[in-house]
Order: sequence, then structure tokens, then C-alpha cells
Amino acid sequence: MMDQLVRRQAKERSADRQAPRVEAERTLEPTRGPCPVQAVAEALTRPARRRGRELEAAIFEATLDQLTSGGFARLTMEGVAGAARTGKAALYRRWASKVELVIDALDSTLPRPTDTPDLGSAREELRHLVESFASVARSRAGGAVTAVMAELDHEQAQLFKDFIAQRMIEPTKGVILDILRRGAERGDVRPDAATPLVADVVPAMLLYRVKVCGRQVGSEFVDQLVDEVLVPLIRVPPVRS
Repeated sequence: MMDQLVRRQAKERSADRQAPRVEAERTLEPTRGPCPVQAVAEALTRPARRRGRELEAAIFEATLDQLTSGGFARLTMEGVAGAARTGKAALYRRWASKVELVIDALDSTLPRPTDTPDLGSAREELRHLVESFASVARSRAGGAVTAVMAELDHEQAQLFKDFIAQRMIEPTKGVILDILRRGAERGDVRPDAATPLVADVVPAMLLYRVKVCGRQVGSEFVDQLVDEVLVPLIRVPPVRS
């Protein structure tokens, strides 16, 4: 009995001496965590938590990319959401359809027509305006407009036609009429040339070239439009003796 008690006490003292060493060895073991490469990959694929204008800008960017690369018919809300790295629900909370999304994306991207400064001649002012309009047609937003108009059914086309007329064409015509009226007061434009029909010439020619002919609007065409069409159309006739 006494021998058993002595052996038990000796065993307990040995265990007490080994406990600190075992605990120290545990603290030296490396902590196992996720693989660094895997962690980076997960971070890159994780949807970005953006809100407000930042998220909206990313959605509009993705919308224009899909329009210019695949056209309106192939654009989907799911595709835009994936490209913008957000959820589809974030789109449907803002837009009920892709038509509404595309219109808002174009509206936020297309520059708004501004008044043309007094440059001393109607020719220079018209060229300034036409070049501004042409630069929009050459931009990604202009390419998106062309893609949209090329493949819509009648009902959807009317919505986009109304948008383009109100957002681009009518404001541009207003600026042209201001230029013509100012030129008439200056004396280098016929007084009867400041009419809505004459103002229609610029957007009509540009849309025809881009949409119907499928051609770019470069500086050479801008000069031809101004010098061969607009200036002869509005110039003051020479006084006959």
C-alpha cells in the first residue's frame, strides 16, 4: 500500500515538471491560416461593397461597355451586375428594366450642349458647335447611342428617340438658332436663315453619316459640312449693283 502511494506521488511530480514544457511547445507551433494566394484570390473575386454614386458609376460604366461590345439585344441585367461586381438586386432596386438603365446610363454620360461663345463670325461658331457634336458621336457614349438605335423594336425605339431628341437634338438646335440670330445681328447671316429647319441640318447630317452610312465624323467632314453646306445656306447674298 505504501509502495503504491509513493509511486503515485512520483508520477504526479513528473507530470507537473513536464506540463510547462508541453505548453511551451504548443505556443511554438505555427498558427494555421488560409493560404496567402487563396486569400488574395478570394479578395479579388469578392463583390466590392460600393454604395451611392460610386456604385451607380460602376453600373453605368458596365452598361456602356456591354452596349458598345455586344449591342442592346445582348445586354442583360445579370451581365451588367457581374461586370459592375454587384448583385442583380442592386440594379432592380433602381431600374425596372434594361431600357430604363440604358437611358440613365446615357443621360449621365453624354455631355450637355452648352452655349457657343461669340467668336466673331457665324462660320467659326458653327464649326465649334459641329466639332463638339461630332466629338460626342466619336465617343463611347456616342457609340452606345448608335448601337441602341440599330436594333430596337418600334416601342423601345420610340422611347430612345424621345430621349435623344430631348437630350441632344433639341438643345443643339437651340444653340444653332442662337448662333444664327447673333450672326444676323452681326451681318454675316441672312436674317431669314435663323429658322428651325436650317437648325435641323447639323443633327440630321451627323446622324445620317453615323447611323445610315456607318462612317466616322472626323475633322475633314466637319469642315465640309460647315463650308459646303451651312455657310452657303446662311450667308448674306452679295449686293448687286
